[in-house]
Amino acid sequence: MKTISRRAALGLAAAMLMVGSVGAVQAAALVQVSLWDKGASAEMPTGLAYATPGLDLTKATMGIKVSPGAVKAGEVTFNVKNDSKDTVHEMIVMYMADPTKPLPYVDAEKRVDEDKAGDKGEVSELDPGKSGTLTVELKAGKYLLICNVPGHFGAGMWAEFTVDP
Repeated sequence: MKTISRRAALGLAAAMLMVGSVGAVQAAALVQVSLWDKGASAEMPTGLAYATPGLDLTKATMGIKVSPGAVKAGEVTFNVKNDSKDTVHEMIVMYMADPTKPLPYVDAEKRVDEDKAGDKGEVSELDPGKSGTLTVELKAGKYLLICNVPGHFGAGMWAEFTVDP
């Protein structure tokens, strides 16, 4: 049986700890996202877009649940599931340059102008029951996760998300 010196064993243990801690630092934050609605037959309300005066989200028939609602800056992986039984949804990560202002909206198309809004990535058009993943590098700040299928954002399908320094 071969033996190694105490010094070699300590060196090996230190190297293993360093590799383990580097791996932990580099691991992406994991965020679970559920895209939900009350069914295609439910009447889709309007006027529930982010930053709308007098916003009453209790009237929403669709939305986005996110857990956790905040992570540290760096690589973030979003595991997105469309929990709808009959409606296609998507999830787009939007950086909020000014969280007090609404996102640029195109009324005629009933959707957010993604190019002007600060789109950081998306899991696009998930069929009911399907899942997708998005990994992005995010800096500290306020973000909004939205569904930009026409009418869905205005019906309340968005969630605030924070990235801490």
